Amino acid sequence: MLRSLYSAISGMRSKQTKLDVIANNISNVNTTGFKGSRVKFHDMLSQTIRNASAPVGGRAGTNPAQVGLGVAVGGIDTSHVQGALQATGRISDLAVQGSGFFVMADGARTLFTRDGAFSLSLARELVNAATGFRVQGWMADGTGNISTATPPTAMQIPLGDSVITQPTTRAEFSGNLNNSPPAGTYSHTNTITVFDSKGEAHQLNVTFTRTGANAWSYAVASTATPPLTITPPTGALALNFDTSGAVTPATATSGAFSVVVPGAANISLTLDFNSMTQVAGTSTAVMRFQDGYAPGELLSFIIGRGGVITGTYSNGLVRDIGQIALAYFGNPEALLKEGGNFYSVSPNSGEPLIGVAGSGGRGSIEVGMLEMSNVDLATEFTEMISTSRAFQANSRTVSTSDEMLQELIQLKR
Repeated sequence: MLRSLYSAISGMRSKQTKLDVIANNISNVNTTGFKGSRVKFHDMLSQTIRNASAPVGGRAGTNPAQVGLGVAVGGIDTSHVQGALQATGRISDLAVQGSGFFVMADGARTLFTRDGAFSLSLARELVNAATGFRVQGWMADGTGNISTATPPTAMQIPLGDSVITQPTTRAEFSGNLNNSPPAGTYSHTNTITVFDSKGEAHQLNVTFTRTGANAWSYAVASTATPPLTITPPTGALALNFDTSGAVTPATATSGAFSVVVPGAANISLTLDFNSMTQVAGTSTAVMRFQDGYAPGELLSFIIGRGGVITGTYSNGLVRDIGQIALAYFGNPEALLKEGGNFYSVSPNSGEPLIGVAGSGGRGSIEVGMLEMSNVDLATEFTEMISTSRAFQANSRTVSTSDEMLQELIQLKR
C-alpha cells in the first residue's frame, strides 16, 4: 500500500509538471515566434517480486512478477513546427518561412530568435526594440558588393544620414551618325555630364569626325575654364562601321580617358559605342547612360526574400546596403530558451550554421509579416482536460490507499 501511495504521488507530481507546460503554452498563444512544448512520460523502476523461470521438464516456464513504482517526466520537447504568418505591412517586420533563425547580438552574447519584429534604433541599426539586441548580417562595401565570408556584424540602415557619391567610369552612347554627310569635313558633337569622386558634375564634349567611308574618329574635350586636363588612351581613337551600318566590335569600346580633376580623384572614363549605327539620316548620337551620381541621401529601403537590404537614394542610385544572416541548427529542439523569444546553443543542438536565406535549409525571409505562435488552443485545452482527470485519478488513489491503511490500523481494536 505504501507503494501505491508513492506511485500516485509521482503521478500527481508529473501531471502537475505537464499542467505547468500547458499553462505556459496557453499564456504564449499570442507571442510572436513562440514555439510550444510538450511533456513526455516514462515509467519508473519496477520492483521484482518473482523472477522469471525457464521451462523445466514437462513444466512450462513462469513470467516475472513486477510492481511498478510510478511515473516520471521523460522529457519536455519544443515543437518547431512552422507558425502561421500574419501580415503587418511594416517594412521592418520579418518572418522566416523555413527552419532558420535570426542571429541577434548585444556585444556580449549571440542568441537566436524567430521573432522578426524589428525596428530602427537611434543609431539607425536594425534591432529588437524590446531587448536592444542587434540583427546580425553583412554590410555592403562602397560599391554595393556583399561578402558573406566574414563574421556577421550589426545591420545599419542610415536613413537620411548617408551621403553617397559614385564617380563616372563608363558612358554609353546610342543614336546614329549620318552615313551621307555634307561635303567637306563633317563632325557631330555631343555634350555629356560626368561626376568625379566627390559628386561634382563636369561637362565634356565628345566630338565624332568623319574620316572616310564607314570610318570616324572621336575626341573628348573639357568645356570648363580653364579646361580640365584629359589624357586619351593610347592608340587610334577610331570608330568603324560595317556595310550594314553596325559598329565593328574592335572599335565598339574605347580605352580609358583620364580626366584630371583638382581636389578629387582622376576620372577614368570608358566610352561604349555598341548601340550606335551609321545609316542614312540625321546624326543623333547622344550619351544615353553614365554610371556616376551626384551626392545623395538614403531615402528608403526594401528587404528581399534572400535578406538583401536595398536602399534608394535621393540622387536616383539604387544600391545594396547589406544582407541579413540566418542560422541553421541540426537539432533545433535542443536549443535552450532564454526568455525574450531568444534561444541559445546547447551541447546537443549543434553549432549554428550561419549563412544567407534560401540556402542550407535556412528558408526564406518574408517581409511585412510576423510568425505567430504555433500553439493550438484546441489541442492545449484537450490536454488540459485529460491532465486534470489524470491528476484527479491519482489523488483518488491516494485517498483509497489512505482508507486501506486506516482499516489496517483499526485491526488492533
